[in-house]
Amino acid sequence: MTQSTSSRGGSGHGHGHHHHSALCCLSGARPLPGDAPPAPGAAVAVEGVLHKWTNYGRGWRERWFSLRDGVLSYSKIRADAPGPEPADEDGEVRLIGERIGGARRTEKPAGVVYLKVSAFRESKSDDRRFYIFSPTKTLHLKTDSKYDRVSWIEALILARSVYSLRSLSGRVTFMQSDVSISTARLRDRMHQEGLNENLIQEYEQIILSEFSSYRKQLKRRYEDYLSLFGSCRHHFEEGIDGSITQGALTRNEFSSSRHGNFSEYSLTESDEFEKHDGVELTCEDEPTFFDCVDYFIESNNRSSTMLSGQEVVDTQMQHSDSMLPQIRRRSKLPEPTEKEKGISLWSIIKDSVGKDLTRVCLPVYFNEPLSSLQKCFEDLEYSYLLDQAYQYGKMGNSLIRILKVAAFAVSGYASSVARPCKPFNPLLGETYEADYPERGVRFFAEKVSHHPMLIACHCEGKGWKFWGDSNLRSKFWGQSIQVDPVGILTVEFDDGEIFQWSKVTTTIHNLILGKLYCSHHGIMHIKGNHQYSCKLKFKEPSLLDRNTRIVQGFVEDNDGNKASFLIGKWDESMYYSNLDTFKVKSADQLQGASVLWEKNKPAANPTRYNLSSFTITLNELTPGLQDKLPPTDSRLRPDQRHLENGEYEKANAEKLRLERRQRMSTKLQDNGWKPRWFEQDTEDGTYRYKGGYWETREKGRWDGCLDIFGEFAET
Repeated sequence: MTQSTSSRGGSGHGHGHHHHSALCCLSGARPLPGDAPPAPGAAVAVEGVLHKWTNYGRGWRERWFSLRDGVLSYSKIRADAPGPEPADEDGEVRLIGERIGGARRTEKPAGVVYLKVSAFRESKSDDRRFYIFSPTKTLHLKTDSKYDRVSWIEALILARSVYSLRSLSGRVTFMQSDVSISTARLRDRMHQEGLNENLIQEYEQIILSEFSSYRKQLKRRYEDYLSLFGSCRHHFEEGIDGSITQGALTRNEFSSSRHGNFSEYSLTESDEFEKHDGVELTCEDEPTFFDCVDYFIESNNRSSTMLSGQEVVDTQMQHSDSMLPQIRRRSKLPEPTEKEKGISLWSIIKDSVGKDLTRVCLPVYFNEPLSSLQKCFEDLEYSYLLDQAYQYGKMGNSLIRILKVAAFAVSGYASSVARPCKPFNPLLGETYEADYPERGVRFFAEKVSHHPMLIACHCEGKGWKFWGDSNLRSKFWGQSIQVDPVGILTVEFDDGEIFQWSKVTTTIHNLILGKLYCSHHGIMHIKGNHQYSCKLKFKEPSLLDRNTRIVQGFVEDNDGNKASFLIGKWDESMYYSNLDTFKVKSADQLQGASVLWEKNKPAANPTRYNLSSFTITLNELTPGLQDKLPPTDSRLRPDQRHLENGEYEKANAEKLRLERRQRMSTKLQDNGWKPRWFEQDTEDGTYRYKGGYWETREKGRWDGCLDIFGEFAET
């Protein structure tokens, strides 16, 4: 570990006059009766150079940071500026980092953060990065080494423990550094007027008594301000996370390797910020001030006005989820009631080579307890990216908007890793609703055609709508299955900007020999109707290149000029940069690349289906939901429900029964059957939601909805 530490400062106090009166000079630093002594280490200051993210155009910039008396300030660095300021008298300065010598800061701080009303946490993806949250901004900081980050986090923890509001609430320590009042000039003037010593001392006592009274008033005002700060901090913490663990904020525990559990000092126990951390778009040369009351009001709204660039767009919106209606959802599937029996896939597919996958009947063993309708909603797991895109557009940042839309288009593939089973093919007229108020989205899908198999969906979010129809053309090729999606996905923001794209080809490999896996490959064009469009290339795996799952692309304006570049992996994360990403193979090789999206952590109980935490909730019947659903909802499909419960014999029997009924769907369609909730556009042939579902649900009237999962007498 490279760390530079030095101490400065003297202990001498110079006084211009020395008089025999003991009351000649009264120091403000002298404690009053009843005052608590200063906390040990309170005078220690910490300084050093950190990399601070400024904005998209300027990237990471070095800044001189100074931590003193619970206040963290930062300044620009210039070659002709003075060096670090000396410590206060009787103080000490600890310098962190190895590039201290040549660094010179400007006189005026560019920003100040009060640790009393702030929180901090380390990055889990980069051992040199950490973040500091305050009511008005989030600082994205990076050290030169992981050891320097440990030192800075330790210093922040120490500063918080010394100056924390909770420690002050029990015993207020009122300290004024080097504040004093001297009567020397008054004594000299009185001597010149010929006043005697007794009268001079009487005047001295009056002055010093008045000063002492003023200091006591100042102390009471100081306590009032502490109380106010404590109230603000409480609301700030509640606005970020309603379940803050107060005891974690001042613990100071480190292992022998000096790596403490720093995430305990975050104001939130979740990893929401880590998934969406990004960059600040507000240039620090143009400071923006925000009203405290406005901040707390806006933080209660998921679609609130942005406060200070991407750090608030990308983080505050996630934390504000705690203010939305919360629904308790399950974290694992039911325990299977029966033991599964393995089946040879080769015995099934050997007679199906070259056939359409949707026409092949597979035993329930090869299904996962989800329908293709629910799989459509699974693509919206990271819908917060569209929330953020909407906000960036409102701020006038169309470039970040399309970058977020591109990240959303890629994120839908993240859940496909190691998913060995196929979803259930919906019955004609089958529907699925997903009302997730905690995410601010409401989704609905319906199977609108049997052959060709078409699924139409519609979703409403905060400031956007998403819709599309999908026809999966699937074929067996012996050792692999190729799935070619046909259909257009559309996102329309409330301000009129529209983006459209189609999905790329998916191939499932090693059906017979080897480990089963899937790949996504092809070109995805995201076309916008305003300023920007995007082109993404999903790299096809090859025997020579094992660096699979790579996605690379760029954003260009209407004139064909490249405005930004993207790189990442569809199963991990996506980044953007102003450097050409086609010259590198990963975001790690790009300097200044900024994260757009990161995949959520895997579920604690993924089961053999390898479902994510979000996907596990899709087929759940939450309390009271079944009474509100139409008889066509996928959650009520019996073979799928039996499979989820591990009742494999019942699931197989029901699947065979429903597949016999499904064969009648073509006859129904030929006889003029029409979807209930979607209608086909006469111009382009796509299906659009015609409305009415949620209103009908509110009334609880499902007249005219067929009991598609019930018994059906063939005629």
